[in-house]
Amino acid sequence: MPTYVYKNIETGELYEIKQSMRDEALTAHPDTGAAIKRVLVTPGIAFRGSGFYVTDSRPAPKSEAGGSSAGGGGE
Repeated sequence: MPTYVYKNIETGELYEIKQSMRDEALTAHPDTGAAIKRVLVTPGIAFRGSGFYVTDSRPAPKSEAGGSSAGGGGE
């Protein structure tokens, strides 16, 4: 079940309340009965590193001109 953030309208105190996504937004705190409203917050997730978007990763190092990076000699 997701956790939603609610704000007390009178005091400004924030509450985290778990409820189903199908439930309507609460208008009163379940324990105290105080008037509350749902607050939108940014998710706590950040995608970092290579592989998410081309523009997010560092540029590849330039290879040496004319050389092959395959090792092994083979003679």
